[in-house]
Amino acid sequence: HVQLVESGGGSVQAGGSLKLTCAGSAYILEQCGMGWFRQAPGKEREAIAAIDKRNGPTFYAESVKGRFSIAKDNANHTLYLQMNSLKPEDTATYYCAADIRPLGLRQTYGYWGKGTQVTVS
Repeated sequence: HVQLVESGGGSVQAGGSLKLTCAGSAYILEQCGMGWFRQAPGKEREAIAAIDKRNGPTFYAESVKGRFSIAKDNANHTLYLQMNSLKPEDTATYYCAADIRPLGLRQTYGYWGKGTQVTVS
């Protein structure tokens, strides 16, 4: 059973930072490419960052490029999303996802977490 658990969400003022964490298994972190997605109320889910299973290359949506950074820690079975210079439009539920296929920013990942809420005011 594959389980991904996000944490680190919360409320922050515009211009602030948050670091999201996605805890997975050794299999997930070592064998899968992973990504971060977000969905705001009334909007479609958006792919924002992805990383290959070998910790590179990385991919970013234009909306977060230069502000967000994705990283994997295979030893600790954890995926991170460092979010800096946050804007109100970054408010959304953030999800991590994983797949054995190298999907980059495509939406068709097979494994998903339940999400963590980020609110920027």
